[in-house]
Amino acid sequence: MDIFIVQAAAGYLIDLLIGDPPRLPHPVVLMGKSIEGLEKAARKLFCTPAGLKAAGVIIAAAVVAGSFLATALLLCLLREISFFLYLLGGAWLVSTTIATRGLALAAREIRRLLAAGHLAAARRQVGMIVGRDTDAMKSGEVARATVETVAENIVDAVVAPVFYACLGGPALAMAYRAVNTLDSMLGYKNEKYLYLGWASARLDDLAGYIPARLTGLALLFAAWLSNRDWRRGMRAWRRDASSHPSPNSGIPESVMAGTLGVRLGGRNVYGGVVSRRAYMGRQVEELRPDHITRAVDMLFLSTLAFVLGLPALLLAAGRVWPG
Repeated sequence: MDIFIVQAAAGYLIDLLIGDPPRLPHPVVLMGKSIEGLEKAARKLFCTPAGLKAAGVIIAAAVVAGSFLATALLLCLLREISFFLYLLGGAWLVSTTIATRGLALAAREIRRLLAAGHLAAARRQVGMIVGRDTDAMKSGEVARATVETVAENIVDAVVAPVFYACLGGPALAMAYRAVNTLDSMLGYKNEKYLYLGWASARLDDLAGYIPARLTGLALLFAAWLSNRDWRRGMRAWRRDASSHPSPNSGIPESVMAGTLGVRLGGRNVYGGVVSRRAYMGRQVEELRPDHITRAVDMLFLSTLAFVLGLPALLLAAGRVWPG
């Protein structure tokens, strides 16, 4: 486990420093192409709800198992060549499952566009990181969507992959990234994916259950460190998180809303259809572009605290209970 912890921490640092260089191949791109191909094949073979649901289970199992085994095989080959290559290659693989830098850069660009009064450009930019319709958003709605996405992705894009990397190494982190990619491509509760994406959505809920709660604690700690109202964040977690349609996303969104003193949730539009989400937090301040900056600060503080804290706890546990 000590090697896994080193690779997890190094992977977080690599992502923080260089992100995802566009010239390097990215495993998520391969996952996406695999999922697209499997979806096309499934729709040719099955048309009934039961058939599509079964196909969805097979797709999820194949993509997750394939990602895990391919990563494990690559690491075995690297270890045969050199332990240093194994260590460095594993750290790089972990970094591809993390997106701290990319998330922060995207959010800051939206904040810059809003502050400069370029609302149309900000709408286009936020449309690249959220699944809702953005063409008619007002400035406050763009800011809200960005803060919500930053909060939710602290779990999906940072805490969860680091958590699984510490427990099972780069192969398990890559398996989690496959789960999350499946959910982002198939896990919609609409007519097209209701049955085919059922397994992917349920698997993502299960895989994110513990990381989401650890993220809530990390955000509260970050709020305390930055002299924000962590008690208000705790109250928002207890009061509002369970009202979110996701069993996991409501935790980081409610804590983020409470600590920043803003209200998230409300009216969203998906494919022209209006959807109303439960409110997260109570409005102390009107949402402004600078709340995006504060959310990004919380992203960095909470994930750094988690990356330092979880390995320390696991190493201490290993000393107390060897094996």
